[in-house]
Amino acid sequence: MKLISSKYTSTGLSFGLLLLRVVAGSTMLANHGMKKITNFEAIVLKGFADPIGIGAKYSLSLAIFAEVFCAVLLIIGLLTRIATIPLIIAMCVALFAAHKGLVFGEGELPAVFLTIFITILLTGPGKYSLDKLIGK
Repeated sequence: MKLISSKYTSTGLSFGLLLLRVVAGSTMLANHGMKKITNFEAIVLKGFADPIGIGAKYSLSLAIFAEVFCAVLLIIGLLTRIATIPLIIAMCVALFAAHKGLVFGEGELPAVFLTIFITILLTGPGKYSLDKLIGK
């Protein structure tokens, strides 16, 4: 690998996308989704953000869907681009509703995740994914 070269290989790009998918998806699943599942009632009682007016319980359920189910799809690279859409929405809500758009403050982590998920939406999962294996 030439560190100074601006050339890239499709293998290097696909490995980078695999790494990005697995790390972002695993972090989302373990540090966010699973914590919401295990503390569901406490989070609802505390007053989970309800930016679209459907109630805290349903808003939390949608966040869990994105942070658990879609994160798993992202990790394995199945329906990858579709799976990023709920994750992008969840990170927009976290960044702009819960953290008041403070990208360089308390909203830094949602902003980083948002950037990662938009990148994966635009690039696709790479060749090391179930999408590639099944020809999607």
